[in-house]
Amino acid sequence: MPNIKSAEKRARQAAVRTERNRRVKSVVKTSIRRFKEALQSGDGESAREKLKAAIRQIDKAAARGVIHKNNAARRKSRLTRLFNTSVTG
Repeated sequence: MPNIKSAEKRARQAAVRTERNRRVKSVVKTSIRRFKEALQSGDGESAREKLKAAIRQIDKAAARGVIHKNNAARRKSRLTRLFNTSVTG
């Protein structure tokens, strides 16, 4: 337990930020999962929409600082490459 008031406040702030980051990461993972499920079903148009949604969520997470911008770029690149290879054959 912190002995100093500022340390107590920092601990509270860290807990709030951790919870917020966890929610954002969960939304990102869910959108990626939905994209992959749409891709597996073979519905190209649905997969395209889910890809756009996933990329939007990844960009939001990077803008908020939840994930690093290079991490976001790598994830978007992999998803786009996965989409392109599955659609074109």
